[in-house]
Amino acid sequence: MDFVLRLLFSLFLLISLFSGRGSAGGVYNHHHHQRHRLRPTKLFVFGDSYVDTGNILIPLSSAQSFPYGITFPRKPSGRFSDGRVLTDFAARYVGLKSPIPFSIRNRVGLRRLKETGVNFAFGGTGVFDTSFPFPNMTTQIDFFQQLQHGHSLSTKTDNQFSAALVSVSGNDYSLDIITNGPKQGLKPFINTVVNQIIVDLKRIGELGVKKIAVTGLGPLGCLPAFTAPSSFKKCNESINSFVKFHNFLLKKAVKKLNQETKHSSKVFVLDVYGAFMSIIEGGKRYNNGEFKTPLKPCCFGVKSGFNCGSVDGEGKKMFVLCKDPKKAFYWDAVHPTQQGWAAAFSALKAFRNHF
Repeated sequence: MDFVLRLLFSLFLLISLFSGRGSAGGVYNHHHHQRHRLRPTKLFVFGDSYVDTGNILIPLSSAQSFPYGITFPRKPSGRFSDGRVLTDFAARYVGLKSPIPFSIRNRVGLRRLKETGVNFAFGGTGVFDTSFPFPNMTTQIDFFQQLQHGHSLSTKTDNQFSAALVSVSGNDYSLDIITNGPKQGLKPFINTVVNQIIVDLKRIGELGVKKIAVTGLGPLGCLPAFTAPSSFKKCNESINSFVKFHNFLLKKAVKKLNQETKHSSKVFVLDVYGAFMSIIEGGKRYNNGEFKTPLKPCCFGVKSGFNCGSVDGEGKKMFVLCKDPKKAFYWDAVHPTQQGWAAAFSALKAFRNHF
């Protein structure tokens, strides 16, 4: 069983980077609303594939391959889904266009960046370095600071009216760490990860951003990569137990951070775990629809060694694609569909209440 789990987690990490913007109609527009709160003027995004909207430009990335992007924008866009991801729904909710990916900043110019903010997130990354050669959270914040100082993207005064979305989805943890524990022990390592998250959040606040939303971990044990052995019917509770510990420490640490910085920035934890589980276990309905088999992905490889978007040496598709992504919560082995993100975002009360 340990071997199978290790194999699946390797698949999880691989798909996160190398697995992969048509209108979404009411799904996307559903969240736009009129509010009396002062709207953020820019949104800055940091993190991983749950919020990356096109920073990984290399052709080998699944997010740049069919069938990724078939719902929106009907072609691969660098998003790890069939369409929009968390960033898009968050931006729409606060009345902004989705922030420009950092990797294409020179194509659009400073004026456009000032209008929307910037997305610094790269799929497959964590707060620390992972097996993928892309900028970790510290480096992403370095990019933010450099744009401020070198290109007059914004000042600390400007940032007082900006918001930040920070996604930490679990790439710092590998299955070997989950099952066997790191050298210093699993719980101390989780503490190390959470402590670094707090360092990063504090730094974003020190750069002037007043409102910061950070994601807790989702139910990693319910990802299709881990539910495959049960034919996508049962979550791995041992993995979810470590996720709960991470989330407990994060909430505790964020509470302390807010007490220390109560006159500057404010950080809110987004309960991704609760949002996902409300769909997986609670049968949460969205837009008059439902996810009848929420643990089964829409897109997956035909056999071991192949993933969503895989082709053989002759270019033949080696993946199965469901008929209607709107009926699936998960898109591939680790990422939600656009419809899945829409449903999950509707349950993220912390964002909706504070932004």
